[in-house]
This record gives sequence, C-alpha cells and structure tokens, in this order.
Amino acid sequence: MLQIPLLSLFLFFSALKNLVPVTNFDAIKESGISPIHSAAAGAHPQCLEFLLKSGFDANFMLDQRIRKGYDDRRKSALYFAVSNGDISSAQLLLNAGALPNQDPINCLQIALRMGNYELMNLLLRHGANVNYFCRVNTTHFPSALQYALKDEVMLRMLMNYGYDVHRCFDCPRGDVSHSQYVTDGWTSTVIKDTKVSISHGFVCCFTAGIIHKAKRKCT
Repeated sequence: MLQIPLLSLFLFFSALKNLVPVTNFDAIKESGISPIHSAAAGAHPQCLEFLLKSGFDANFMLDQRIRKGYDDRRKSALYFAVSNGDISSAQLLLNAGALPNQDPINCLQIALRMGNYELMNLLLRHGANVNYFCRVNTTHFPSALQYALKDEVMLRMLMNYGYDVHRCFDCPRGDVSHSQYVTDGWTSTVIKDTKVSISHGFVCCFTAGIIHKAKRKCT
C-alpha cells in the first residue's frame, strides 16, 4: 500500500516535467495562481524545486479574487509552505528569493504560533520582520513577543534578530497609575531578558513595579 502514494507522486512529477515546456506563462498570470502555490500547498518539494529551476517566480502572488477564498488573505507560496510546517519547501523558496514579509499575516507569526524554532530561524535569517504588528494587535510593542512570554529560547532568538525591546518599556500611559492589562503574562524571565537590552530610558510606574518584584525574586 505504501507504494501507491509513491507511484502517484512519481506519475505527477513525470506529468509535470512534460507540461512545463509547453506552459504559457501569460495564461498562468491571467489565472491568478501559479503552479508554485500548488506545489507549496501540497508539500511537494521535489516538484517545487523543478518549477523554480524552470523559471517560475518564487514571488508570484495570488490574485485578489483567489485570496478571497482564504480567511487569512494569503498571497505567497511561502505562506503555504510555512503554514504546512514544510521546512524543505520554505528553504527552497527562500533560496530562490522569496520575500518573507508579503502576506497580511506575517509568515514569522505563523512559525511563532507553531513554536517551530527551525522554521523561525530560517525565516529570520532570510529577512523576516521581527518587529511586525499583526492586524489584531492590542499591544504597544511588536506582536512577536506575545508568543515568547513563556519561551526563553524563542524570546532570545527574537532579541538576537533585532526585536525592538524599547517599545516594551515605552508605555503610552506614562507615569499615570494604570492597570496591568498591558503587561499581563510578563514573567521575570521576560523582564530580565528585555531589560538587559536597555541601558537607559523612561520606565512607567507599573512596569517599574514589575521590575522591582523580579529583582527581589532573583536575589
């Protein structure tokens, strides 16, 4: 039984090799979707590699009418690969020049949500924006930190790639007394690792209180 899916993939790849030479690229553009998307969505890195070597654009974006079929309004083939947790396909696309910051929901956000360190590192090494803000973001600081509040490895990875820690302590409410909703979930590890990146600057009264408590726990 295991030979059946392997045979299906072999036949599909063979058909692909025969079809690519007679493919009309203008027709693909008019269709609004590229075979690159199909290969990435189906997690077929062998087919994806062949398509990329045949000249298909790693940055071909889904047409608006196609995007409407997805709740997240995805555009890029890279987004399909990242959503599948398909590191091989993501690597192929990034090596071919795929841009990691083209979708309404950042590819890095998907990797963070999955907790996939290898995928996160791959995206960050290829220029993923560590300081992105998601469309539904109630925080004053870049969104990535929300996924790293209880994950020291993830947190330090974000710091190493330039996460804007200053925004974490730049409270829009200033020194006026306010509730903790803006800092819910902040552990002593988060405070320690983010604070160490700031040598000076104003810290609001509420955050100062959290830092003071964190220092007492460490002593």
